[in-house]
Amino acid sequence: MNYKKLKADKIFDGYRFHTNKVLILHQDGRFADLVIESEAGENIEPYDGIITPGLVNCHCHLELSHLKNVIPPHTGLIEFLCSVVTKRDFPSDFIQEEIVKAEKEMYDNGIVAVGDIGNTADTATVKSKSKIRWQNFVEVLSFTDEKADENLNHFKKVAQQLITALHQSKTANRTGLVPHAPYSISPQTFQQLNSLTENQIISIHNQEHPAENELYQTGGGDYLKLFKIFGIDKSPFPITGKSSIRSILPYFNKGQTIFLVHNTCMQEDEIIWVNEYAAANGVKLVYCLCINANLYIENKVPPIDLFLKHNCHIVLGTDSYSSNWQLSVASEIATIQKHFPHIPVESVLQWATINGAKALQWENVLGSFEKGKTSGVVLLSNDGNSQKLA
Repeated sequence: MNYKKLKADKIFDGYRFHTNKVLILHQDGRFADLVIESEAGENIEPYDGIITPGLVNCHCHLELSHLKNVIPPHTGLIEFLCSVVTKRDFPSDFIQEEIVKAEKEMYDNGIVAVGDIGNTADTATVKSKSKIRWQNFVEVLSFTDEKADENLNHFKKVAQQLITALHQSKTANRTGLVPHAPYSISPQTFQQLNSLTENQIISIHNQEHPAENELYQTGGGDYLKLFKIFGIDKSPFPITGKSSIRSILPYFNKGQTIFLVHNTCMQEDEIIWVNEYAAANGVKLVYCLCINANLYIENKVPPIDLFLKHNCHIVLGTDSYSSNWQLSVASEIATIQKHFPHIPVESVLQWATINGAKALQWENVLGSFEKGKTSGVVLLSNDGNSQKLA
């Protein structure tokens, strides 16, 4: 029987580092063994860097790939959102070309699964042929209760387009509805989404800007600029006197796994509160970090030390080409190491592999080098880049 044998400076198995070991794979890519080099035999392929399981990108917007280099860095979140909303007039052929390039980039970089946000079905054709696993988060926007049914029906149709297109895909995939953010979903829409997403994985952008809390505490703030683009003159959301996350998380109580994405402005008391709420109400929380996007938009970093202090389940995402220089989980790892050098590399690699696989509920096949898994194999080179090896 033929095997593929790989070695590097270190091998990370999804949980910990190994040195002086050789990774052995079956020809179909399934994990066979991890053995000391003296027992591995001949025909070992040597590499410089770290070998890891395939990388998991838990937050992306593949459909926005045509916005690469369109919105300049450091505009601030509100101006950024206004730009994304208004810069939509691109030829469909160009949009498809950029989606194709971005999917290939992620695959070549060793990304094996993606939690991908979509407001449209623009990515359906590419995903139907992709070797990446896709968790399609069809993102609902619905500012007012009056439009809740109409908007939900629209996004249900988008979801069905993706489901139909990916039905014949040879790669595992899922599709479901998710809320966009606390500043774009009305109370009735939240209530309906809770019923529609029982026991599902959902995602929500959380606390990227202080104005998100202001919106719920006072009804004012910078988000009113965004609402005007949609013809809304004042905040359509209830003034609760609480932060945004304390105002909206209680809508969910049906066993969901909830990805809280970005969390740039999240305070320690909020982390404690949401974790306690989740434990008491049967939902699971995942904290998704997209540090390059936070630097691109606001030039800020999330409070990662607080998430570690409170034992949060952390995963990584790239966000989109509208807010990043590349779609590379390896680059996210390198940026975290730069800004948080005290965090062990093993921990960050766990976030990028086994934690992401568990969050997307594909840990039975992805995330670690274990018997029965075909997790993919990635080389993280010493310059911060990555490439698919198997």
